[in-house]
Amino acid sequence: MFRHHPARDRRTAGLLATALVTLSAGLTAAAPTAPAHADTATLGELAEAKGRYFGSATDNPELSDTRYTQILGSEFGQITVGNTMKWQYTEPSRGRFDYTAAEEIVDLAESNGQSVRGHTLVWHNQLPDWVGDVPAGELLEVMRNHITHEVGHFEGRLIHWDVVNEAFEEDGSRRQSVFQQKIGDSYIAEAFKAARAADPDVKLYYNDYNIEGIGPKSDAVYEMVKSFKARGVPIDGVGMQAHLIAGQVPASLRQNIQRFADLGVDVALTELDIRMPLPRTAAKDAQQATDYGAVVEACLAVSRCVGITLWDYTDKYSWVPSVFPGEGAALPWDENFARKPAYHAIAAALNGGSPAPRGECTATYRVTSQWQGGFTAEVTVGNAHTAPIAGWTVTWTLADGQSVSSAWNGDLTVSGQDATVRNAAYNGTLSSSGSTTFGFQGKGTADTPADLTCTPSPATHSSGVAG
Repeated sequence: MFRHHPARDRRTAGLLATALVTLSAGLTAAAPTAPAHADTATLGELAEAKGRYFGSATDNPELSDTRYTQILGSEFGQITVGNTMKWQYTEPSRGRFDYTAAEEIVDLAESNGQSVRGHTLVWHNQLPDWVGDVPAGELLEVMRNHITHEVGHFEGRLIHWDVVNEAFEEDGSRRQSVFQQKIGDSYIAEAFKAARAADPDVKLYYNDYNIEGIGPKSDAVYEMVKSFKARGVPIDGVGMQAHLIAGQVPASLRQNIQRFADLGVDVALTELDIRMPLPRTAAKDAQQATDYGAVVEACLAVSRCVGITLWDYTDKYSWVPSVFPGEGAALPWDENFARKPAYHAIAAALNGGSPAPRGECTATYRVTSQWQGGFTAEVTVGNAHTAPIAGWTVTWTLADGQSVSSAWNGDLTVSGQDATVRNAAYNGTLSSSGSTTFGFQGKGTADTPADLTCTPSPATHSSGVAG
C-alpha cells in the first residue's frame, strides 16, 4: 500500500531518475548520460555518467560535524544508514518501533536528492536482548512482523534493502544465529518473502563480507541465490561488503561479480574500505589507490554491478582502527577531510582511466613535538597524479591563538590566519606516487587543521594526461 509522505513528495523526480538508472543497470548496460568533466565532477556525478551510483554510509553522531556533512551532501549520489535501521534501534522492545534516528538520515538524503540503501533487516548482531528470548515457535512470526513493519514504514523511499546480512561462515556453512537455530534454513527465504510483500518495488539484497572473491563462502551464497531464483524466492541483488586489505584485492573479483550477475541478480559493493597497517606512507597510499581503482574498474566491467558505497568516506569516522588494532587509513579522505591518492584513483577509474586533474597532490599533517605554548609539525606532500608534479602549494587556516614562527623545506607566508607553504627549489618535483615533507614551528596549541589543502603548480595541468 502506498502511503503519502511529505519528504518523499519533495523529491519524487529525483527518486524516479535514480530508479531508472538502477533499473537500466540491472537489465542491460546502462546508456551513459552526458560525459562528466573530471575537473569539476563529484564521484557521484562521475558514477552517474556510467549508469552507476557512488555513495557513502553515515551514522547519526557524525551529522553534527558541519565539514563532514558538507562533503557527504555534495560528493555522493547515495547514502546508506550505517546503524540506525538495525533491529536494536528500530524495535528495541517487542512490538514497539522507533524510526526517529533512521528518519534523520533518510530525511537528510532526501533533502540532498540522494538515494538511500536500507541496512539491515535481519542480522545476528545488534539485536535487542528480547529477540533471543522469543520461543522457537514464535520467532518466525516475530521476524516477519519486524520486516513487515520496517519495510512498510520506508515504502517508496529506498532503492535497496539488505534483507539478510552475514548468514554464512567462512567455510560456507550457515552461521548459527538465533534465527538459524530456532527457525532453520528457511528463515532467509521467509525474510525475503516478507520484505517483498511489504514493498513490491524496492530491490531486495543478500549482503555479506568476504564474498568478493571466489571461495567456499561466496560459493555457498551463489548456490543459495541460484536456488532462490529457481524456486521463485524474491531476491534482486547480492551485496559484497568489500572490507578489503591493501594489496589483497581478490584477483577473481570481476569474475565473481559476473557469475552472480549471470544468475539474473544485480551486484552492489556495499561497504567498501581498504585498510592498511599504520602508519600511512606514500607507498601504502599508492597501493591503496591502485586497489580502489581496481575495485571500481571491476564493477564498471559488469553491467549488473549497479553501484559502490564507501563504509563512510573519511578516516575520521572509520570503524577499522577500533576493530583491527594497528590498521586503519582505509578511506579516500583522511581524518582532516583531505583527499588521498585513493580518491583520485576512484575518479580516474570512473572517468574511463583519465586522471581527474583537480587536487592531484595530497597533504598529511602530524605533530612531531609539543610543549606549553608551542609545537612543531610536519606535513607530507604526496603526488596522487600519474604525471609528475612540477611544484606544490599547501595552505591551511591557523586556529585561534596559533601562529607560525619558522618553517623548513618550504617557503612560508602568513596573511592573518591564512598560512601558505610553497615548495623549495629542491623539492617541488614529485614523480608519480612520490612524496616530500616540510616542517614548521608554531606557537599556541597543536590542533590539527581541518582545511589543509595541497594544490599542484599549473605546470602539472599543462602537461596533459600521462599514461
